[in-house]
Amino acid sequence: MSDNTYDVIVIGAGPVGENVADRVVQGGLTAAIVERELVGGECSYWACMPTKALLRSASALRAARQLPGAREAVTGDLDAAAVLGRRDSFASNWRDDGQVSWLESAGIALHRGQGRISSARVVDVTGADGVTTRLTARHAVVVATGTGALIPDIDGLRESAPWTSREAASAKSVPGRLVVIGAGVVGAEMATAFAALGSTVTVLARDGVLPQAEPFAGELVTESLRDAGVTVRTGAEAVSVKRDDAGAVHVTLAGGEVIEADEVLVAIGRTPHTRDLGLENIGLTPGDWLTVDDALRVTAAGDWLYAAGDVNRRVLLTHQGKYQARALGDAIVARAKGEPVDTGAWGRHAVTADERAVPQVVFTDPEIASVGLTAAAAGAAGLNIRVVDYDLGSVAGSSLHADGYRGRARMVVDEDRRVIVGVTLAGPDVAELLHAATIAVAGEVPLDRLWHAVPAFPTMSEIWLRLLETYGR
Repeated sequence: MSDNTYDVIVIGAGPVGENVADRVVQGGLTAAIVERELVGGECSYWACMPTKALLRSASALRAARQLPGAREAVTGDLDAAAVLGRRDSFASNWRDDGQVSWLESAGIALHRGQGRISSARVVDVTGADGVTTRLTARHAVVVATGTGALIPDIDGLRESAPWTSREAASAKSVPGRLVVIGAGVVGAEMATAFAALGSTVTVLARDGVLPQAEPFAGELVTESLRDAGVTVRTGAEAVSVKRDDAGAVHVTLAGGEVIEADEVLVAIGRTPHTRDLGLENIGLTPGDWLTVDDALRVTAAGDWLYAAGDVNRRVLLTHQGKYQARALGDAIVARAKGEPVDTGAWGRHAVTADERAVPQVVFTDPEIASVGLTAAAAGAAGLNIRVVDYDLGSVAGSSLHADGYRGRARMVVDEDRRVIVGVTLAGPDVAELLHAATIAVAGEVPLDRLWHAVPAFPTMSEIWLRLLETYGR
């Protein structure tokens, strides 16, 4: 067993782990990163990038069909093979050469294999050849191993070789019939994508579509899915699944109805990649989420172990994990140099946005873009709120954007402070409006000051003026 010592060891080379290691090295420390699969992680190969590539072609086609002149130039439907080919390119054809090259250029050491914590600040990495390398950290070990799809205990489901988000994102062909169990972000997006590619899709939405979003968002997406030919079964629950000898999948619902499909996609949640990390060697439970404090330290393991990204369950979004990683990397450097660490609200090393200003886009039709709290969440938090809604389709910029534009905007105002604590936008291309909302929420910009942020005319950003006018001065 060879031995290597670094200032910081990061387990997991997805975007979160890469950002931690990069900030550490930029701060003058040494770093090693451990990865058992592809450098670049879930987002690069089985999530953010390939799934958005699957969705984009259909979105562009819908946009063209909503504009006279462009509509007449469009003939035929999507070329599924071309869409899948473009998806492959955004997944780098599932090769990580480019990501590995970046690690080398950044001065970050890569150790391929399964990393397991054997004791405080010690990580053993077992490669595909069975050889184990021992890594020792002077200052910190960071777990950034992310999550995998949760497979529920539905009778026969595991034996039926279900799709998870990975198989959906990397599918080599379009199934004729697809059943989707779950209608959160992954379920709604993949139903949108595969319906556009030609699948006959059935969504089993036990808790409704996008249940964590503002209710109007889920209602608009449900209506759009149905308009696209998707069967949305709100309240439906699968109780058993069986794949027959011919390869067809039979999904039995509570009540006895059976739905037959070519593939079944499970999209009901995530589970942490902590089962094979050696957590038992430091008094933690394998398979558990890693609970962290405001400094992202794993509270039950002392002052040397940190967890960033999905694995700490604060916010399961790539961009928010990268935000955590940047703050954490800088904090580790500061501690190593004996410098002050500021984890107070909105401090340099804080991750305050995890609680107050998380942005998210669901790339369905229509897009759903949100930041901060929903009205229900703000009310549950005890805030004195006022909810302001506006028809996004009546804004001049929206009517120019597409004929028959349909959308809605909501801002949630903390009346005691007169600041916005949440915004939700629903409509085509609203993703590009989100960062303005994020700045308003994260910056706690007073409403009186927002009146001086004048939106250009005629753009969809005029929705800000309309929301303020509806709120009143």
